[in-house]
Amino acid sequence: MNCHHVFPDLRKLEEKYPKELVVIGVHSAKFTNEKETENIKKAVMRHELKHPVVNDSDLAIWKAYGVSAWPSLVLIDPDGNISATKSGEGAFDWADPKIAALIKAFDKRLNRDVIAFRLDEEKGSVLRFPSKVAATKDRVVVADTNHNRIVVTDPSGRVEAVIGSTQGFKDGAFTEAQFHRPHGVLISGDLVYIADTENHRLRVADLKAKTVATIAGTGAQGRSKGGAGMKTMLNSPWDLALVGDTLYIAMAGNHAIWTMDVKSGTIGPFSGDGRERLRDGTHASASFNQPSGLAVIGEKLYVADSEISGVREVDLDPTGSVRTVIGTGLFEFGDQDGTGEAVRCQHVLGVAALNGLLVFTDSYNHKIKSVDPKTRETKTLFGDRTPGNADGKQPRFHEPAGIAIAGERIYIADTNNHAIRVIDLKTLETSTLKIDLK
Repeated sequence: MNCHHVFPDLRKLEEKYPKELVVIGVHSAKFTNEKETENIKKAVMRHELKHPVVNDSDLAIWKAYGVSAWPSLVLIDPDGNISATKSGEGAFDWADPKIAALIKAFDKRLNRDVIAFRLDEEKGSVLRFPSKVAATKDRVVVADTNHNRIVVTDPSGRVEAVIGSTQGFKDGAFTEAQFHRPHGVLISGDLVYIADTENHRLRVADLKAKTVATIAGTGAQGRSKGGAGMKTMLNSPWDLALVGDTLYIAMAGNHAIWTMDVKSGTIGPFSGDGRERLRDGTHASASFNQPSGLAVIGEKLYVADSEISGVREVDLDPTGSVRTVIGTGLFEFGDQDGTGEAVRCQHVLGVAALNGLLVFTDSYNHKIKSVDPKTRETKTLFGDRTPGNADGKQPRFHEPAGIAIAGERIYIADTNNHAIRVIDLKTLETSTLKIDLK
């Protein structure tokens, strides 16, 4: 997530210095799945990067430059010497004056021929890297993330509404509204709540009025303490859950869970101290790790805590606490079914409730798994760890992210396959939702 926050700054620098600056991304992977070049290509397309990216799978460049944190930046002058280094976010404000000074110092020696890079992209899909999905017995709502829109269909795929036009930020009619890589979606009657992730805002779409409105977030990314929704800075809201009038928000950029009273508009931190680490305890002392998915069973909120590849249990009672269901640490991951601390997953992104169990997307293992929150027993349900695109009794997925359950169907946002997959709980057959978008 911290690396994601650097991308907008890099784009600003590339646009400001198109003839003087070349950005080279170095991908030094944490997860095993992230070391595969094909998966890195998908990520480059998903984040719409315009610069080359090196697959530093054995951490050779990481070690050579003495890097110790994600993200890290190194500024190199035309002689190949390191001019400055930085770890953490805030790339633009740090780099801009330094680049300007280097341009002045090396002005007569610079080669200002523009170097263009291009990665051939996949074409022809109705959806583009969908990240989240919500469903009822009558509706399916898809965060069509890289098309910067929300698609609403019936369970057969017939389109009811397309919400959003182009990348940006704008309220108003469905045909005019703009989003920036939305993720979490939630259906409440004729309202669709939307985590507009890269706009750092919460939006709501009214399916009857066919309008979009902003309910929280200033658009500036930040770590504010909360307050009135329209005056509060949010930080990469990723998923949503609604209990009564309380909207629970997986604030991935803050490594915390926030709440919002949808009637009063008051918003603020609920659980998590904002530090990225695995720590149970009271709401104030517990820590999360890029929370990316939410589900509710009774008086408990369950969190897909992606960077520990696990699932956490959070009391809805404000005086309650946080416990770990599965997951053992930031650098403990793999693919192992079992119980409790013996379980290993790899980057859990979505979670949904089914008859007292939790069904979740083990994204980097390309699997759908279940865990009993009481016994902590975890099982693989679908997928064989091989990335692919296959329906039927033995389906394959490619980095599935969002998950929703309605009636006898499980809906999966199969991100790298640009598709919504549907698992029939009666037949255990998987199919692909044919979205009729003309």
